[in-house]
Amino acid sequence: MSLVEMKVPTIGESITEVTLSQWLKKDGDFVKVDEPICEFESDKATLEFPAEASGKLIYVAKEGDDLAIGALVARIDTSVVGSGASATPVAPVQKEEVKLAEPTSPQTQNYATGHPSPAAAKILREGSVDASSVDGSGKDGRITKEDAAKAVENKTSTPAAPSSQAVPNAPVARTVVAGAREVRVEKMSRMRKTIAARLVSAKNNTAMLTTFNEVDLSAINDLRKKYQDKFVAKHGIKLGYMSLFAKACAKVLMEMPDVNAMIDGNDIVYHDYVDISIAISTPTGLVVPPIHNVESIGFHDVELKIKELADKARNGKLTLDEMKGGTFTITNGGTFGSLLSTPIINEPQSAILGMHAIKDRPVAIDGQVVIRPMMYLALSYDHRIIDGSTSVTFLVKVKELLEDPMTLMMDI
Repeated sequence: MSLVEMKVPTIGESITEVTLSQWLKKDGDFVKVDEPICEFESDKATLEFPAEASGKLIYVAKEGDDLAIGALVARIDTSVVGSGASATPVAPVQKEEVKLAEPTSPQTQNYATGHPSPAAAKILREGSVDASSVDGSGKDGRITKEDAAKAVENKTSTPAAPSSQAVPNAPVARTVVAGAREVRVEKMSRMRKTIAARLVSAKNNTAMLTTFNEVDLSAINDLRKKYQDKFVAKHGIKLGYMSLFAKACAKVLMEMPDVNAMIDGNDIVYHDYVDISIAISTPTGLVVPPIHNVESIGFHDVELKIKELADKARNGKLTLDEMKGGTFTITNGGTFGSLLSTPIINEPQSAILGMHAIKDRPVAIDGQVVIRPMMYLALSYDHRIIDGSTSVTFLVKVKELLEDPMTLMMDI
């Protein structure tokens, strides 16, 4: 028997431990070299772990285990050839008698077939839906987040079958009885633990303060309504609020470098570029991948990049490189209905802009009360590097650009 040990590889400078979130191959399966056998959840992203040799997979670690870099995950018996259940040990060939292996049916599936993505797995687990009952529409038959959501929705909308027709071993949906006082304990995910630690660190290690303003979005709404069809026809994506806010912030950040800077020990690091981190909500927690050089790219580039990062984040496909960096953050609680909030700084950055829900409100314009689509803006900032007057001026400048978007378009 010849065994190859599969150990947790070095993933990144700051990552010392990962969690084995799920196996993609079964214990005893035949795996091919470079074929992913499991997924690791790190502090920042979910990563696939490929086989280093072909052979029979032998589990060492279990799903949910926390593993240090270099820890043993599995072994691969390279003396076994074949695939799946047909995997057999290599026997020495006799000179007089050579036995031909029986033909096997071609393999039409691979590791991805029937396996959910990390986001899909969480949805199925919470909805008590068995992955084997879901057809995957992703690459190679993989179960996507949309497949999982649809399966859970179908389950909740379909009446339960009578017990005489119940499928053996079918998962039973959790039912809450009125007056019951059950307690359920689940292990906190590595990403959730990291998010918690970073938020507490930001609260404890920065002199955080929040200033507020409000913006009238009438001009932006008119602009989007007038040019939306032409924008979509040319760029293949809608002109959203986020790209307009990102470009407005980028313009002001270039004018006010203190807000775009960060503290490093006793030094202040200034940037001559603007990388804006966009907060994206995923089933496993909030991630903030940055869009690079927002000051230099077009509105459509920002929209396309946001869509790309959001799709990757919600399917657990963000890479560590895509999570690095950022000089300023924008978060939009308005998508969930938030009217006002105080966002927490994304360390080591020095400021974060909070967008909120757009509400029609009466406002006074030229001595007249009119109804306008209004949004509250919140800027949380580190008072150690950003003065109060600087923070207020920043928000006022962003407000002015958004209320007169042609000045933003013409860069004046």
